[in-house]
Amino acid sequence: MAKQQNNNRKNRTAQTGRTGRKKSVSGRTDERTGRRHNAAKRKKGKRKSRWYGPIVIDRRHLALFGGLVLVLLFAVCMLFRSCMGPVTSPYSYVDPAYDDGRPPIDVELLTPNEYSRPCMPTDTITGIVIHYVGNPGTTAMENRNYFEGLKNSGETYASSNFIIDLDGEIIQCVPTSEIAYCSNERNIDTVSIEVCHPDDTGEFTGETYNSLVCLTGWLCTYLDVSPKDVIRHYDVTGKICPKYFVDNEDAWKTFKKDVSTWVKANKTE
Repeated sequence: MAKQQNNNRKNRTAQTGRTGRKKSVSGRTDERTGRRHNAAKRKKGKRKSRWYGPIVIDRRHLALFGGLVLVLLFAVCMLFRSCMGPVTSPYSYVDPAYDDGRPPIDVELLTPNEYSRPCMPTDTITGIVIHYVGNPGTTAMENRNYFEGLKNSGETYASSNFIIDLDGEIIQCVPTSEIAYCSNERNIDTVSIEVCHPDDTGEFTGETYNSLVCLTGWLCTYLDVSPKDVIRHYDVTGKICPKYFVDNEDAWKTFKKDVSTWVKANKTE
């Protein structure tokens, strides 16, 4: 009986192997099954890599393509800009070639009064200040009459040496030897020019612009002021005045260039 049990035990050992793992029917162990399982996982992993590989490559291609498109757009923009040329003022200055260089001026001096014409002498003039009236559509005479009316209303202190109309007419309100209440702390050593404009943009008409260039150039010559010392009210106080020349720096530079051209063309020995 004991011998029979030992034989049975040996048979079970032979069936399961030394490790105690049971052989499969085909004689292959679970270890081989495990190896097949691991191999299958590796194969699946390879398939996964092959699946995702093209996506990574496509993204790189897409990034490269996008970069090329941006470079092409930039090149087209630069070419278009170069074809357009530099940004300049919308004005087209035409020198009317006055006989003595002095543009026609309608002298309509204000009545002496403390609010708009105090009759105080200036120091040596060292600059010319450009303004805009800030009242779209109003004429030079209307603005001149407003200054005149301050002697009665006394509502504020305000005036200007010159005002240029929408049609280019120039009106003088205060002599250049007297201060006008227009440019704050620079009243004492500058001459002021107020300019009318048709709308809220502050842009001047062509006639107004021509008169402004001529008047400013003539004053530079007459008062021995360099065109470099022609400034905006904005340059004195930071006020947005004259609005169009503050909003459009290129137009302001073109204006100063036109004034310099006028001075050189009308310079007398």
